[in-house]
Amino acid sequence: MDFKTLSLSTALCTIAVPLIAQEACVGSLGTLNVIAQGMPAVTALDAHLAEFNDKWDTEVKITLLGENERRAKSRLDASTGAGSYQVIYIDEANLAEYVEAGWVHPLADVVPDTYDLGDFRTDLSNVATVDGVQYFAPFVGGGDVMMYRKDLLEAAGIAVPTTLDDMVAAIKTLNDADNGAYGWSARGQRGSGMNVWRWTPFFRAMGGEWMDGDAPAFNSAEGVKATELYTDLMSYAPPGVATFNWSDSVEAFRGGQVAILIESDVFGPWMEDPAKSAVVGKVGYAPPPAPLPSAGWAHGWAISKVGASEDCEKTIAGDFVGWATSKEMEQNRINAGIASDIGRVSTLQSDGYKALVPQEYIDALLATGPKTSLLIMASPAWPEIGDNLGLALEEVFSGTRDDVQGALAEAAFFAEDSLARLK
Repeated sequence: MDFKTLSLSTALCTIAVPLIAQEACVGSLGTLNVIAQGMPAVTALDAHLAEFNDKWDTEVKITLLGENERRAKSRLDASTGAGSYQVIYIDEANLAEYVEAGWVHPLADVVPDTYDLGDFRTDLSNVATVDGVQYFAPFVGGGDVMMYRKDLLEAAGIAVPTTLDDMVAAIKTLNDADNGAYGWSARGQRGSGMNVWRWTPFFRAMGGEWMDGDAPAFNSAEGVKATELYTDLMSYAPPGVATFNWSDSVEAFRGGQVAILIESDVFGPWMEDPAKSAVVGKVGYAPPPAPLPSAGWAHGWAISKVGASEDCEKTIAGDFVGWATSKEMEQNRINAGIASDIGRVSTLQSDGYKALVPQEYIDALLATGPKTSLLIMASPAWPEIGDNLGLALEEVFSGTRDDVQGALAEAAFFAEDSLARLK
């Protein structure tokens, strides 16, 4: 990956705002309300929240929601003007919508410079940026890696797949459903960040484009071909895969049921956790086989313009985002053995990180970088379009609908309506 070099400033200043600003705002906000998703970077904050609460004489209240639920909650809070939350968890799928609607502050306007925003990984900060302005502080993200069982491939005499055709052949060869072993797993559950996210690299690999001029084009021959292949691979996956989310697929792989999995690179370290993984030391890592691209993504914290409209609200919320994504917090996670949520160059290059993951994983992560980009439609309408497409795909994957062309055409019809409402 193309990472920025370290900033000349490597020390974290714990007092991250001018003293007069802090003195003026201490005690002014009884509760700092935060919407979040239960990623390790979020849950690991629990052990340190007292430090932030004492600094500002406030109480940070983090509401943990599932991926789809926190997207819906954040959108509702901002769009209705309720403004109940000063800090929101945001990602690449809804960034364009939030920026166009004016719901989030530019990061540099509210997060103090002392938190060294230039230390964020370039691949993540690029995803968090619109028209040259960064709007959220990423603490997790990256691209895709192919994770495979080295022992199973070796026993079958199969080389590590470097092409999509090779991977499909390996999946079929390694599948042994009668003995509870499967060649593949993937996301099948509906949603723009669920099945659509994992289907999209197949769609783009087939030459698919989201738009043909002003018209949605994912019901093209390329879209049909990608859907048919994805559906076929699901016949070599564990039961229930048609409604699997990312967690289901990851757990099936690290539980020892699956031979090959393409997932976000953040899940690589999960396979090396001896407390939770049955395949420690048995997993190999490689870039997605050609011509599959790598789906770039990032999640992080943003400051709501609706919830943090007053000066002290902006000051405290901005300091929370800087503190929660700081070098110090990432090192705390590394010290606790958490290697999955890495947003900063300094952390990735640290000896502590290298001690937690195999060099093979780091090599795969770096090799995936040039293949990584934002593959989804860059439009404020994307969450709605993606969710409708996800519903159509789930119907195909689950077998409740066998007309692939018709299902995609219906989703494209709804996409036209979504895009028309933006005009």
